[in-house]
Amino acid sequence: MKLHRLGIVLVAFSLLLSGCGINNIPTLDEQVKADWAQVENQYQRRADLIPNLVKTVKAYAAHEKETLEAVTQARAKVGSMQIGQDILDNPEALQQFEQAQGELSRTLHRLMVVAERYPDLKANQNFLALQSQLEGTENRISVARRDFIQAVNNYNTEIRTFPGRLWHGVLYSDLQIRETYQATSSNADQAPEVDFE
Repeated sequence: MKLHRLGIVLVAFSLLLSGCGINNIPTLDEQVKADWAQVENQYQRRADLIPNLVKTVKAYAAHEKETLEAVTQARAKVGSMQIGQDILDNPEALQQFEQAQGELSRTLHRLMVVAERYPDLKANQNFLALQSQLEGTENRISVARRDFIQAVNNYNTEIRTFPGRLWHGVLYSDLQIRETYQATSSNADQAPEVDFE
């Protein structure tokens, strides 16, 4: 009979603990990691599109060598960066990665400005399809960043408020506050000027 009561007490205690947020911190931490993986996934999608885009533009605008090389170099720089699972725990590495991605975005923008100078290129179906895919990917990157920012916000809020703060101190003290996405350009809040002349 005592063993039966002990079992009931343990089950009740387990239910009590599971309902009080003890699992929120690791769940939110995993969500941060999953959302960051989606950001990386969209960056990879963009990187995969770039060689085809450069190749298509190169066929029409061979004398725009400087812009084409800048895009290729920016993509190579992003591709050469070693991104490990610990990037979320290393704010400097995260910032360097985002700066490299920002440079790639700027060079792609320059490439699109160059493309505007070539009516035949703008009408090329391959270019139009690649441009559309690239624009869609940029939108996906934006959405993935937004989701990552929200996941980091939820996680950081949980470990800084009650009762998460208690659980963090007792069980999850190894999990630290996460850095969120920061715009890499100092004037990111201003729309870029486009000059077609």
